[in-house]
Amino acid sequence: MKKKGMKWSSLLLLILIVAMIATGCSSNSGDNSTNQSSGGTGKKTEILFWSPFSGSDGPFMKKIVDKYNSSQDQYKVDFVIHPNGEYYKQVDIALSSAKDKPSLMIMHVDKVPTYASKNQLQAIDDLAAEAGIAKADFAVAPVEYGTIEDKWYTIPLDIHPLVMYYNKDLFEQAGVTTVPTNRAEFDEAITKLTDASKGVYGYVVPTLWPQQFIFPTLVWQNGGQLWDGNDVGFNSPEVVEVVQYLRNMIEAGTSPANVQQDGENTLFLQGKNAIQFNGPWMKSQFDEAGLNYGVATVPQLGKAGQAVYAGSHGFVVPQGITDEKVVAGVGDFLKYVSSNSMDWAESGQALASIPMIESVEFKALEFQSTIASSFEYVQFSPNVVNWDTISEPIWSELNNALLGNKSVQEAMDDAVNKSHQAMK
Repeated sequence: MKKKGMKWSSLLLLILIVAMIATGCSSNSGDNSTNQSSGGTGKKTEILFWSPFSGSDGPFMKKIVDKYNSSQDQYKVDFVIHPNGEYYKQVDIALSSAKDKPSLMIMHVDKVPTYASKNQLQAIDDLAAEAGIAKADFAVAPVEYGTIEDKWYTIPLDIHPLVMYYNKDLFEQAGVTTVPTNRAEFDEAITKLTDASKGVYGYVVPTLWPQQFIFPTLVWQNGGQLWDGNDVGFNSPEVVEVVQYLRNMIEAGTSPANVQQDGENTLFLQGKNAIQFNGPWMKSQFDEAGLNYGVATVPQLGKAGQAVYAGSHGFVVPQGITDEKVVAGVGDFLKYVSSNSMDWAESGQALASIPMIESVEFKALEFQSTIASSFEYVQFSPNVVNWDTISEPIWSELNNALLGNKSVQEAMDDAVNKSHQAMK
């Protein structure tokens, strides 16, 4: 019995050794692209990259990441998409934790001041310098906005300003041969384009979204300010005048009254709204609908000068990402994107990289290059901490003004009072 037991023990030990060797071999060779360089010299440095691109734009960014990963064997970017509506909740959780932080994130440019003020983002000046990335490589507006107290916090990917879509068929039927570029031309065009008997309107004034892009655009064009450095400016004469201008379109009948959420877009898709102001993200929907539409920069409807509100996606690095290899990898990836982002342009976005904008490939994209032509006068939300909270009251009060529930002056005064409460 002793000998037989010793034999079984030896056999069991041999089985365990073989199993351990097999397991070790399996773990080393199971995912070569993730854990080891192609030359077998060691593990790739992994970079966790978060984005909110949960819509149709996600695959375009994934294509860039995949191409980068295939272009070299030193780094591997792990691309993670969080649902757009929940994205900043996830960001808040990650940035307040000591672990599980992404190495790199997409952040809307107007969010940067708030997160930087909480010391949750690190300045990327050194990272950019080491990677050979210069501010001069990008459009001026997002670079200036993302530079706070002489520190650079975000490398821009794109700029998405408000643009004008117009129905070419309706223009032809109404005899409108040129795209309006100022208030007088716009007023004349929408009057010709309106045919109330057919339920067709020259311009449908939205009372809700996308006023978040339209209202600031018109305020700046009219010489007003959302923020004067110390206070909100929603009830200035310049702002009241331009809101009244929108209200006048409704009263004149060139726009229907009581437009509900997305009503202007529904009518545009039905061929009953000749002009719509919206963002570049609408392109795919209009293409899929088979609309015969054109795109142009937003006309100057204000009396002071040209301006247009825009958003921008940029890359930021969370505070606490200090591993030298990871930081170097982030810089290497961002350098790659700055000169290899045509796939992102294909999603309908206008790129912020000047070498990309000036490339033959980008200029051949009529839609995107038209959008980029407004970059010289784009503006973003005021560079104020917690601007979303401060400005929130304007949207319900603007809705009241456009629906005729209050006079324009009363609604704008109420917006200011509510913003003061929010600031407290």
